[in-house]
Amino acid sequence: MIIGLIKESGKERRVALLPEVIAALVKLNVPVMVEKNAGERSYVSDEDYIEAGATIHSKKEVVTESGMIVKINPPTDEELGWMKEEQIFLGVLNPLVDHEIVKKLASARVTGFSMDIIPRTSRAQAMDILSSMATVNGYKAVLTAANTLPKFFPMFMTAAGTITPAKVLILGAGVAGLQALATSRKLGGVVEVFDVRAAVKEEVTGLGGKFIDVEGARDEKSAGGYAVEQTEEFKSRQAQAIHDHAVKSDVIICTAQIPGKKAPVLLKKETVEAMKPGSVIIDIAASSGGNCELTKDGETIVIHGITIIGNSFFTIDMPYDASKMFGKNVLNFLKLMISPTEGFRINWEDDIVKGTCVTYNNEIINERVKALIQN
Repeated sequence: MIIGLIKESGKERRVALLPEVIAALVKLNVPVMVEKNAGERSYVSDEDYIEAGATIHSKKEVVTESGMIVKINPPTDEELGWMKEEQIFLGVLNPLVDHEIVKKLASARVTGFSMDIIPRTSRAQAMDILSSMATVNGYKAVLTAANTLPKFFPMFMTAAGTITPAKVLILGAGVAGLQALATSRKLGGVVEVFDVRAAVKEEVTGLGGKFIDVEGARDEKSAGGYAVEQTEEFKSRQAQAIHDHAVKSDVIICTAQIPGKKAPVLLKKETVEAMKPGSVIIDIAASSGGNCELTKDGETIVIHGITIIGNSFFTIDMPYDASKMFGKNVLNFLKLMISPTEGFRINWEDDIVKGTCVTYNNEIINERVKALIQN
């Protein structure tokens, strides 16, 4: 089977596969077609792809002649119109929220794999694009905050007196939150972290942060390590604890999200208004509603002297390494379906392969996605 790599559209600067991944696929006897200039915004030339063993073509040629299309973002209507029945699309479909693209793929009889719903198992860690991209987001969010904050991050002892370190509050201790914690500590900030999952306390303290305990959190093992909805009583205690710590903070990094649902609002309007002028809020959860009540997705606003940056896609500001991580995740996933003797084969017996597939043979086959669409 020929794998086709096509260029991303819009503001996206990443590319799904770098030449190093192409070279690995070619060694597995998988031919690869690449759209002309597919990697230019990730600082990769067509010559780099050719050297890795790929051939360069127009977008339409890649889509119509490949058995599998690999792209980060969902196919456009034009790209989908060129695709044929039983062709495979591999990318990030956000199927728990974007039901329309799921229906379109099913209607076109395209087999759709979505890398953002890979099962949360130890075997799948090497394919977990959510963790990879969260690492980039957490790192870049802190650097953005440091550049925006009108203060130093570290403590300085100077002839002009002592400069106190920045106080950082991180909401959510998932991969993005922990990376934000590590980066903030490297820059010299004093960091506090809130998360409803008590199990992450050890990781937080191990990275030099202070964990904010709020009693009564509900933590379900069945959630696969993600946060879950909490009781109203807990939410009330949580709101007061976050308010008390937020008003003393110079920087707040918001990362708390629940898959397939609106992000929990953790920073109320009145809390923001009580913060110190010059403080900075970076809301990585902006695309799913935001943890801050005042966040505007994709925008930077200033309210009462507080800068609020709503950005869930810092990955486009680090296109090379973000592409490198994404591509390695994709390669590890593809290896589950590439056999040295049988070539390419969808192994429906593999729980990772089956759990990542959204549409097949004119049907929505992922149970989580199907349940959401039917409701």
